[in-house]
Amino acid sequence: MDTILIANPKGGSGKTTLSVNIAGYLANSGQRVALLDLDRQKSASLWVATRPADLPEIVTLESKRADDPLNDCLVVDSPAGLRGKNLAYALKLAHKVIVPVSPSLFDLNASRDFLQLLAEEKIIRKGKCQIGVVGMRMNARTRAATALENFLAELGLPILAYLRETQVYVNAAFEGKSLFDLPPHQAARELEQWEFLLDWINKD
Repeated sequence: MDTILIANPKGGSGKTTLSVNIAGYLANSGQRVALLDLDRQKSASLWVATRPADLPEIVTLESKRADDPLNDCLVVDSPAGLRGKNLAYALKLAHKVIVPVSPSLFDLNASRDFLQLLAEEKIIRKGKCQIGVVGMRMNARTRAATALENFLAELGLPILAYLRETQVYVNAAFEGKSLFDLPPHQAARELEQWEFLLDWINKD
């Protein structure tokens, strides 16, 4: 089962938004998807619980069906403060790690430290787990984006997407939907921003 870990120790970085939309994409691609919600607020679990029955199914890992070995993908919405042994264990399970970063000075500093920590992990150094970064609520033509790109260039890590701040994500989440469950015309601009990120997810 391929596992995608969404991780950033800073709260409010956009982990849950990214997690549910990645799960929604995979489910709409015909994959059998489980979602593991490790966040205390359990927002991703609530999203799954409110998901309409006529949409492609996503199960939570706590459910019996999620333990089925026939699941193709697992998306892990990690908690704030993920470090130490918990981080090392999560990385052993993951095939890919996506780090969402918000555009404030404090978020950039916290994310910078976390990415440096990830780069030093043995499993990352051996190339067994890939890392990518997503700018959340961030425009590519901003000072924050430039600062992030300069730092990531030093680590050799890719920017997978810049996802703008929009009510499309909020409104879809209220209905238990992802961008990929909406009619294309309702999220055309947002879907364009996901193209490189999706290509990266689909690469072996």
